[in-house]
Amino acid sequence: MATALKIIPSGGGSPESGLFGGWVYHLGVNAIGHEYCHLRFLLVRGKYIEMYKRDPHENPGIKPMRTGVAGHTLMVEELGRRKVNDGDVYVLRFSNRLDETKKGEIACATVGEARKWMEAFDHAKQQAEHELSRGGSARNKLNMETEINLEEHRPRVRRVAHGLRNLIKIGQGPEILLRKSSNLGKNIGSDGYFQGDDGDVIEAHQWKCVQTVNGIRLFEDVNDSKNGKSSLVKAVAVVDANADVVFEVVLNVDRHQRYEWDMLTGDLELIDSLDGHFDVVYGTYDPRHLTRWNSKRDVVFSRQWFRGQDGTYTILQFPIAHKKCPPKSGYRRTEINPSTWEIRGLNTSFGSNGAKCLVTQMLEIHSVGWRRWKQNKWTKFEKTVPYALLSQVAGLKEYIGANPSLGSESSTKFVHSKLSDVSSASSEYYEDAEVTDEFYDAIAADSLSDEEDSDNEEIDSKDKKVKLKNISWAIASLALKRTSAPDLNEELDPNIPAIILDPSHYRGSMLQGKDESDTNCWTSPSGEGFMIRGKTYLKDCSKVMGGDPRLKLIAVDWFKVENCISKVALHPRSLLQSEAGKKLPFVLVVNLEVPARPNYSLVLYYAADRPITKNSLLGKFVDGSDMFRDSRFKLIPRIVEGYWMVKRAVGTKACLLGKAVTCKYLRQDNFLEIDVDIGSSSVARRVISLVLGYVTSIVVDLAILIEAKEEVELPEYILGTVRLNRLKVESAVQLEV
Repeated sequence: MATALKIIPSGGGSPESGLFGGWVYHLGVNAIGHEYCHLRFLLVRGKYIEMYKRDPHENPGIKPMRTGVAGHTLMVEELGRRKVNDGDVYVLRFSNRLDETKKGEIACATVGEARKWMEAFDHAKQQAEHELSRGGSARNKLNMETEINLEEHRPRVRRVAHGLRNLIKIGQGPEILLRKSSNLGKNIGSDGYFQGDDGDVIEAHQWKCVQTVNGIRLFEDVNDSKNGKSSLVKAVAVVDANADVVFEVVLNVDRHQRYEWDMLTGDLELIDSLDGHFDVVYGTYDPRHLTRWNSKRDVVFSRQWFRGQDGTYTILQFPIAHKKCPPKSGYRRTEINPSTWEIRGLNTSFGSNGAKCLVTQMLEIHSVGWRRWKQNKWTKFEKTVPYALLSQVAGLKEYIGANPSLGSESSTKFVHSKLSDVSSASSEYYEDAEVTDEFYDAIAADSLSDEEDSDNEEIDSKDKKVKLKNISWAIASLALKRTSAPDLNEELDPNIPAIILDPSHYRGSMLQGKDESDTNCWTSPSGEGFMIRGKTYLKDCSKVMGGDPRLKLIAVDWFKVENCISKVALHPRSLLQSEAGKKLPFVLVVNLEVPARPNYSLVLYYAADRPITKNSLLGKFVDGSDMFRDSRFKLIPRIVEGYWMVKRAVGTKACLLGKAVTCKYLRQDNFLEIDVDIGSSSVARRVISLVLGYVTSIVVDLAILIEAKEEVELPEYILGTVRLNRLKVESAVQLEV
């Protein structure tokens, strides 16, 4: 496929600085309403992004179709997998967070390439953020570039292809556009982005290994099985391939491939695809090797998938009814067990040549046969559908082990950049340019010519892999280092007497619970259920149990609105507009905009009993830039009680909200409001829709904190918590705008 990403060393910059480039598909609709999919070469150089019709290395002197800046308003969202020209691609959407009309899409051949492009664009944004932090002429120049009208003529750009003599290519270049849906033989490889830890919450599951079969471990949730009705079991194995490749193998419905590892659902057919992260499949199987009955069976189930910020893939599989799949003559319709796949990359040593990932398949089964099998494994459980499902992990491991091309790790590098070096290196190429566009203008523009496809590309390298993930902390740290605060962890001013914060003096539309038996209410638990970064995290990645929150939750509003609203703190019904609210030293307002029919807003009010210390990390967050806030505002979810599939969908990992969804900030008077648009992410919308279906039976904890990325900021602390106990959707209060 054509969207291989390559790293282009800068000819005149630091050895650690680099350029990112490769082939992508430009998707869109032209002036007469026809959809197009054109092959384009994309080049990321510092904060600048260029789009070419041809490879600039092979065509010296070629001018780009578009050149723009990855400004701070650029938003990049993964839309998942989509079928284009009879092939599957992975789509990225670019948009302007301040202007919804400015948006466009590119597509990549594999999920691994989409991930690498996300990191490349994040790298470009970090470069722009760094220039803003430098102030002076650099700030003025960047402001001129980003504030220009994006609908103006294309700029005239010169010397942009300078310094490409040392370009490192992956593959042989374009061939037939979308020749295959996905070339799994061209492994993308791991870049060290995965952390490998289990999660950021203390889970209620208590897993016990009960058998080792076919080279895999079988676990049982001892706590879950105590109810006697069903058992939650999982099969776990380490697979010699990176998570991107394993994810695509599991999702692929190609019969010839599935026959090699899937003994049960090898005959699958894609019935419907609702969006890039959700589809419906139909499958048939002959259970003669499982039971004494000879009737053929068929199943219909949905698959929903997403990738967490740590790189872990989660696939949820539910039985479902679909109008395109009525009962079929000669087949007995059965329901497949609800199950999940979790594919998590494992860190490997620098001397290792291969990537590894941990593959877990989890499903719910009846307890009777499972318990008998544990006591004596020579029982009929081995001739059941649940056992055949658990055996898929063993088949997957053997299949990838028998195909070395799937497990061979690409050595495409993502590098730490010395941002000042990248800045000077990238600026010299544009000293004669009139760069006035931001990148989404280039993506949204109509394409004028047809191109052909290029194959996936690979390159061998013995260089050490280094992560891009933590570049953003270097940017934020520049501002912090300029201050000489004696202790950045003194978040609240110790020189001012604290006031008494009594939640009974502040009213919200949702009631505060008195004890654990109350429902449709909120409480504020301690942070002991969450794992946060410890004092030595930068050295050993160790995490510690969270303590009491620094801010006190004083009220919660649960609103029903026609359209999602922002600036809730300015509404007359808001707590902040009351006399008691205006007297508070500081309030952090978190407005979670929940997309549904109708829409909802969950508004959390966290109060401080003293003013905030200006030079503390919290002070920098409250009065800092939106870019700094996006890179630091973190939420950790935890399903305390609820259906296990909801737990798997929500996950146990912390999420940088500014990187996952659109966040808007309002700093006024004695408060900072954060409006979190959950509907801005298709993945988040799917997860929320699942949670709302079970919301009356679940207990969910949320913790918010500011991510610590320097030693002086460690250990982390919990900023605030909330527990929502079996919430009733219909109890939301109508809010008129």
